[in-house]
Amino acid sequence: MASIVNITEKLGSQAAAKAFTLTSAVWFAFATSFGMIAAGYLIAPDFMANIEFIQFGRSRPIHVNLVLFGFVTPGLLAAALYYAPRLLRTHLYSQRLGVVTAILWNLTLVIGVISLGMGYSQGREYAELPWAVDLMIAGLFGLVIFNLFMTVHRRQEPILYVSIWYACAAVVLTAVGYCLGNVIWKPDSGALLGIPDAILLWFYGHNIFGLLLTPLALGVAYYVLPLATRSPLYSHTLSLIGFWSLIVVYTHVGTHHLLQVPVPTWLKAISIVDSVGMVIPVMVFLINIWFTVKGKLGDIHADIGAKFVFTGTIMYFFANIQGSFMALPQVQRVTHFNNWVVGHAHLGVFAFAGITALGGLYFILPKITKKPLYSRYLADLQYWLILIGVSVMIIDLTIVGLLQGNAWLNGETVYRVLPEIHLYYVIRASAGLFILSGAYLGLYNIVRTLFFNPGAATE
Repeated sequence: MASIVNITEKLGSQAAAKAFTLTSAVWFAFATSFGMIAAGYLIAPDFMANIEFIQFGRSRPIHVNLVLFGFVTPGLLAAALYYAPRLLRTHLYSQRLGVVTAILWNLTLVIGVISLGMGYSQGREYAELPWAVDLMIAGLFGLVIFNLFMTVHRRQEPILYVSIWYACAAVVLTAVGYCLGNVIWKPDSGALLGIPDAILLWFYGHNIFGLLLTPLALGVAYYVLPLATRSPLYSHTLSLIGFWSLIVVYTHVGTHHLLQVPVPTWLKAISIVDSVGMVIPVMVFLINIWFTVKGKLGDIHADIGAKFVFTGTIMYFFANIQGSFMALPQVQRVTHFNNWVVGHAHLGVFAFAGITALGGLYFILPKITKKPLYSRYLADLQYWLILIGVSVMIIDLTIVGLLQGNAWLNGETVYRVLPEIHLYYVIRASAGLFILSGAYLGLYNIVRTLFFNPGAATE
């Protein structure tokens, strides 16, 4: 207990936000490193093949889980732990609890990486982590829920701004969805049998993005962009319409991953209709936030955090259009089971939620340290490295997916397509180098800003 108190005191004010900021930056570097290893295997399958810990079947789930729970989620939570007390006109219920949560979060990720590297995996998409780690993650979300909701309970502001709605809904719905999707009540297998397991898995798998990353990212955008542009929110009513339509519509889209398998037709129909219907909450949000910042692009460009976040909103538009389109059965005949889906995942998780998380971190860093960012130049360089890298990767994977899908549709075998797409895998890895460089530059910049920043104090 004494050591926790010492760590909290050393971090100073905003200790919880600082701890989660550092967590996000560190695991972003690790996540992209494992992503590069996995990309290397796609170019040269014998690449470091004798090192069991980083074989493709292990490095890939490590990469995915570190992006989801190591980089993006802690980054968005760092922003939430900063903005929630300000919007509620109170103090965070417990900075010490926030620091404890961050420490346990990192311990959980370390155990998860070691477990997956040693081959202890439940073998389910986005739900590979073993049962003990699942319990730890569920408990961590419980701690975040308690800290946030006690802060809301002690608020001095009677009106809950929409960012609070999004942050609270994200952690509560994810805590429930994570336990369901990982079949946490069956420690021996972590899975049901047959089609019911597939339905439950994709209910969870898609909602990790839809009910965790998306609402947290939208909460950050609704906080950062009006402040950076010194503009009132265009419409509070639209923000609530967007919130409730997201919660209602997004919840049921996961089954569009299973249109090719014998799940109930009515469930397929709901998933397709809701996938197309996602245009509603997305466009409501975009109209609201873009009208808020209309005519203020200069202010956005001047604030590096706002520049990241605004770019994230543009990526959100493309992710939604592509997602609604690829949920159509005729489109899936070409796009399913190939690299188109991988490109779409990078567009949603990284280009939208990840870039927004970075924007939130850069926006709050000067405020939680009371000093200017260590290097605006490095932050700008990171912005362009990541934007170029992820854009090239998404375009490349989209092309590869179309090549694969059309070849398979015309009866071509998988192995005969591989030589055609080898060059595209080289391009993909090259784009990954841009992202990897951006991750390590960002880590250096954030660590220097937090701990070794000689800059003058700011208000």
